Amino acid sequence: MSQTSVATAAPGPGPDVDARVLEVVDAFVTELGTLPPRGGVSLDDSLDRDLGLGSLERAELLFRLEEAFGVRFPDSVMGDADSGRDLARAVRAGGPRARPARPAVVTPLAGGAAAPASAATLVEVLAWHAERHAERTHVVLVDEAGVERPISYGALWQRAAALATVLRGRGVHAGDALALMLRTEEAFFVSFFATLIAGAVPVPIYPPFRPDRLEEYAGRQVSILRNAQARLLLTFREAERVADMLRARVPTLRAVVPVERLERAASTRAALGPARGAAGGPALIQYTSGSTGDPKGVLLSHANILANIRAFGAALGIGADDVAVSWLPLYHDMGLIGSWLGALYHGIPVVILSPLAFLARPARWLQALAAHRATLSPAPNFAFDLCVRKIRDDELEGVDLRAWRLALNGSEAVSAETIERFTRRFQPYGFRPEAMCPVYGLAESAVALTTSPAGAGPRIARVARETFTRLGLTQPAVAGDATALTFVSCGRPLPGHDVRIVDERGAPVGAGIQGRVEFRGPSVTRGYFGNAEATRAAWHEGWMDSGDLGYQAGGELYITGRRKDIVIKAGRNLYPQEIEAVVGDIPGIRKGCVATFGVADPAIGTERLVIVAETREREPGGRERLRAAVVDRVVVALGLPPDVVVITAPGAVLKTSSGKIRRSATRDAYTQGRLERERPSVHRQWARLLAGAAGARLGRLGRAAAALAWAPWAGLLLLLGVPLLAVLARALPRHRVDRAVRLWCRALLTLAGCRPRVEGLQHLLRTGAVVYAANHASYLDAVALLAAVPADFRFVAKRELLHTLVVGTVIRRSGHLTVDRVDISRGVADAEQATGALRAGVSLFVFPEGTFRRQPGLLPFRLGAFKAAVESGRPIVPVAIRGTREILPDGTWLPRPGTIRIAIAPPVAPRPDGWREMIRLRDAVRGEIARRVDAEADATSAPNDDTDTRRNTP
Repeated sequence: MSQTSVATAAPGPGPDVDARVLEVVDAFVTELGTLPPRGGVSLDDSLDRDLGLGSLERAELLFRLEEAFGVRFPDSVMGDADSGRDLARAVRAGGPRARPARPAVVTPLAGGAAAPASAATLVEVLAWHAERHAERTHVVLVDEAGVERPISYGALWQRAAALATVLRGRGVHAGDALALMLRTEEAFFVSFFATLIAGAVPVPIYPPFRPDRLEEYAGRQVSILRNAQARLLLTFREAERVADMLRARVPTLRAVVPVERLERAASTRAALGPARGAAGGPALIQYTSGSTGDPKGVLLSHANILANIRAFGAALGIGADDVAVSWLPLYHDMGLIGSWLGALYHGIPVVILSPLAFLARPARWLQALAAHRATLSPAPNFAFDLCVRKIRDDELEGVDLRAWRLALNGSEAVSAETIERFTRRFQPYGFRPEAMCPVYGLAESAVALTTSPAGAGPRIARVARETFTRLGLTQPAVAGDATALTFVSCGRPLPGHDVRIVDERGAPVGAGIQGRVEFRGPSVTRGYFGNAEATRAAWHEGWMDSGDLGYQAGGELYITGRRKDIVIKAGRNLYPQEIEAVVGDIPGIRKGCVATFGVADPAIGTERLVIVAETREREPGGRERLRAAVVDRVVVALGLPPDVVVITAPGAVLKTSSGKIRRSATRDAYTQGRLERERPSVHRQWARLLAGAAGARLGRLGRAAAALAWAPWAGLLLLLGVPLLAVLARALPRHRVDRAVRLWCRALLTLAGCRPRVEGLQHLLRTGAVVYAANHASYLDAVALLAAVPADFRFVAKRELLHTLVVGTVIRRSGHLTVDRVDISRGVADAEQATGALRAGVSLFVFPEGTFRRQPGLLPFRLGAFKAAVESGRPIVPVAIRGTREILPDGTWLPRPGTIRIAIAPPVAPRPDGWREMIRLRDAVRGEIARRVDAEADATSAPNDDTDTRRNTP
């Protein structure tokens, strides 16, 4: 879109809409440089598949149609329309073109105070604001017509609390993962806090947007929902059909429900109080953008998020006079935490537009900033470029950006050229150069990690290319060096956070030397949900690996690229972003649709440099000219030619939901010969998704039938086996009861088809007494341990079990110990008895959690066993149990088939240091167990603190 009008408004749709739409589309495609192979455009051509129109081209085409027909399209047309015929229907349904340049009525906004430092959870933050200034505006939602809808703190709290009551009534338990497939709408804010108030964990995922990419969308969301073990999917009515297809392929997903249906039910119920939360408890599973492989779920606690918000606020000097504006997606960290939750904590109002509203008309962003005299607004680098290219002068009439004190530029590589273009274009409208504030962050650090000093403006470094690409050293470029590399400083680490640069061996390097960027601090995640392998790979000696390369100079961080994306050719490090920018400037190549990657070639002993560039050019001769132009440009920029240049049709370069290039995925498509494979039609994608959903449902029905058939068999085994166990426990001599019980447990699990698999048997100590400590997940745990662990030990069980008919007899006859959890004086005596048994050479087996629950996750560990280990000087052997919770969960006696795995960790020896050693021992053992139970690890529970431990100590 140019900065002047491109068409003359017509009086209205008129009778020949189809022909006139076709004329506009044909002229637009011709202007772009190509036509379909047959030489003309038809109304049934797919905008994406046949005409190669991406999001930006669609926005331009819709603008021209609005001008030509004197209508105004709803923003949804940008995603929903798949052909010229769809556009013609939209023209007929379009409303009048007349519209205000900015909201006709601007909501008055007033800042308040930040939540107190004592607020430990996000729920406490919202409750604090709702109690003190319930009527004050918290969020202003702006719809596509510019109509503003304010949401107060009190209204958000009341609606969320009522919805939380409905969620609990639908069986939502503490720790359950609830997926939120919602647009930028009131329902998102209400559902997010309703999930937290109910004690569950929100998992935001993006809603379906492009019907022509439905299969790709469904595949990614299924991966996320499976990994998160989502129990419920909250969505909106229009997306219910797609969500239902996802449900069929996600075994844990019990229901898909539109939020409006739940809110209707919420209006008839009294709200319950919020579930008790803990600072270290889970607040969010944030899925990374998924530029490669399956998306990873970053587990963030309330403490992580609040620490980041407080540190970021301190670094930027956020105060009561600030007003924020955001159009960023609420399913990504920058929009969710950086914009909305940050504004919530600091008590400042935030004006929120939808991402689609921004993409359709970027001027809306700047108009909202001016209308509300906003001071804070973040965006990725591409958004600043889009404003330069797509906002017309007439859309800026009356826009005043002088109040905008911090334009936070992050989420992707920050370009010095973009900063210069944006500043030059909008300085006449009051934008100040020092307002541009480059930042760096990642989901693993909640959102922000470093920020430039507020009001200092961007710091840009020019370094000599040859020294940097060969040695990783940042030598300043000489004046006039056209080949110099340019990097933008992302500032210093947030207060309380640290960043370091290390070499490939993990050793820190000096200033000005490129290496891996590692970080630590209170915002940093404990790990990736349900992905212990990825978590272990990311952590090195207390530092987390960002996956990025960079260097530090003057205490500031400069990001140079993603480590996995760097191409190493002839001893030089080549940076894909630079190559892609150079190629994207070639006329005929689609800007932002270029991917650069390396492919190993053992024959030449280095990587082959491959460039994939999209074009609308269809003629072989035209594509060959583009290929030659790419080679020439790269040789001039880098001094060496690419090995392979692929000029391809639109859609071949794969991207994430946020528009980032998926280089590894595009490389896989290239090596597998799938780059130019035609995407199936929308109807075919729907048919395949429906068939897949039907197959998944049939598979679940089959597994359910098998489980129902297995349950009676397991019941029969118990019906026949329990009386036999009772007879053996009473009839046999005491010294033989334990062996008989172990044989009985082994036989029962073997006949049921779930005999435990054990690893780590080499860690069992053959001499001396030890304490075995295991996580507790089911009544089946003791049976599994007796069946599988070939060591002599005695359980320390709760005293209540002595009153059960069969189990009580087994405990007494086998010599197992008990502990009283009610009578404190007796409990202390029982603990002393355990210590005495250890000193006498008797090994003990304990469940430090003391109980179990249906939801996955470790509960706090009590100190009794660790006290006994320290006082007796006996080592503790951590034992991790997996699978018993799935076979026999809490609250049911209907077992399901499954696999039991037991992992035995190396012993942890105590030191004679009293109370501190008990704490250290407890934390070390808990950590060993957590690492081995994967999805049942700390994913849904907080680490112990000393207060909780003292309260739970017997």
